[in-house]
Amino acid sequence: MRPRFFALAGVLGFWAVAVCAQQGTVAPPLQPAAPLQCARTWAGHEAEIERLLEDAKVERVEGIDIGITHPKRAFVAPGGPVDSFAWKPIRPGIYDGFWESYQSEVAAYKLDRLIGLGMVPVAVERRVDGLLGAAIMWVDPVRMWRTLKREERPSGRQWRLQILRMNMFDNLICNKDRNQGNLLIDDDGHLILIDHSRAFITSSELPVKFTQVEAPLWARMGALSEASLTAALGGCLTPGQIRSILTRRDRMRQAIDALVKKNGTARVFVG
Repeated sequence: MRPRFFALAGVLGFWAVAVCAQQGTVAPPLQPAAPLQCARTWAGHEAEIERLLEDAKVERVEGIDIGITHPKRAFVAPGGPVDSFAWKPIRPGIYDGFWESYQSEVAAYKLDRLIGLGMVPVAVERRVDGLLGAAIMWVDPVRMWRTLKREERPSGRQWRLQILRMNMFDNLICNKDRNQGNLLIDDDGHLILIDHSRAFITSSELPVKFTQVEAPLWARMGALSEASLTAALGGCLTPGQIRSILTRRDRMRQAIDALVKKNGTARVFVG
């Protein structure tokens, strides 16, 4: 729709100038459309935001009426790169039949950085009121996928690539809890992934079926090793959880090899 809008604006602008020229006046310039807003403000500022989330004094904590795990929102002094964060003090354990841990939230962010995904907001471990948990950067402006009308939902090649990346990531971390409530979309069409407390179980299962992968991301996943994962995630995952990441990665490779044999490399690898 945007190309049509700008084409129409150009026609209307020319018409306005012509009319005003006949009347001896100058037409005011057309005001440009408001720029789209990007909520991925952490990109390039991760270290700064990590320090703030770890050290900033919490001024107040409020409940949030969304989410199965009942997170809270903690506010810090304004003026920094973020003014609040989602607070999840979920102790590792079984809840309603699911393994959950605040450490999985931190691990998802760290693994996102390790493989260059760029879709998981900054998350760190810290204490609030004596409780240890995950402090996850509050991103805004965003909307949940489930709240978007059909005509508001993104589409096109870049959107499809983001879906491929999400599916690859969810298979790598064994995230069985992806749903329309933890998919966030910003005004610029970026897909932002939240809620990973149920991920990183030791299952070898791949929860998402796929027929394509993004080639650059797959190359980075293929380069993962137990040493690199332990260096990045050893503070929040057990050795068994780390080895399970590699087991799932290897199962993805087997599935990809089968897809290439059936459909050809060009149809499987995109990006």
